Amino acid sequence: MRIDDLRRVLVIGLGTMGQEIALQCARFGFDVVCYDLDAEVGESCRGRLGTLVGQWVGAGLLPAADARRMLDRIRIEFEPAAAARQVDLLIECVPEIRRAKAEVFARFHELCPPEAVFVTNASYLTPSMLAKSTGRPELFAAFHFHDPVWVANVVDIMPHPGTAPATIELLAAFAERIDQIPIVCHKENHGYVFNSMLRSFLMTAIALASDGVADVEDIDRAWMGVMKTPIGPFGILDRIGLDTVYDIVQYWTLVSKDPQHAKSREFIKRLLDAGQLGLKSGHGFYRYPHPAFEQPGFLQPGR
Repeated sequence: MRIDDLRRVLVIGLGTMGQEIALQCARFGFDVVCYDLDAEVGESCRGRLGTLVGQWVGAGLLPAADARRMLDRIRIEFEPAAAARQVDLLIECVPEIRRAKAEVFARFHELCPPEAVFVTNASYLTPSMLAKSTGRPELFAAFHFHDPVWVANVVDIMPHPGTAPATIELLAAFAERIDQIPIVCHKENHGYVFNSMLRSFLMTAIALASDGVADVEDIDRAWMGVMKTPIGPFGILDRIGLDTVYDIVQYWTLVSKDPQHAKSREFIKRLLDAGQLGLKSGHGFYRYPHPAFEQPGFLQPGR
């Protein structure tokens, strides 16, 4: 398949990243089919996509005249067979659970055209962990976006040893078509490039808080005050979503057997048990829509 043959994209998993990816593809002229394993999520997707587009228009990122045309390119499907019909590229965005991702790929391998390329937006799982389940390993790679995709416009392309070179070339061309900077990894690495650096940063922040070294707000102030950034590690964690953060910390707890990771996992779990998922729920380490770290006095001496 050449890039000009790629016309229809299927996005599976309609959380924050799935929605953003669907809109980004539609914005640049691709027909997009959206499907979620949870029918209720699918039902509410159209309204949430409209809200995001409204935010783009309000921020001056998208002319109002283009907004309707973009939304018209997106179709919500509730049956897997209908979602898979005539798809050229499948982008999987389900939660960071290996079994769940593998089941999605196995199911849609039976339904999608044999030439369709499959990719995963997994944050820390590597493509070789999922390649066999796709049934088309030569047409499979990781294709990892960053949030928000229209601002942090970098995509990590990570092949596994069985990925065909033509698949990598196609994905790099597709990334450029949707205004993303393709970063092609030469080998598999948990966390790709940026996330590998970010993971060390965020895990250190969580460890400092879970060990009681300093309060969450002061850890953020330390970073924001020295680096002059508008957000600190715990604000970033809220944006990622604490359910996703928990899955990642849980993964590294199991892999490393590090007791500090286990302690950090329980620290995050206490928030999840209280229903605090971060920005998506309106409450995580901070309360939204007006978190404390965005307030004028957050970094002031003698606050």
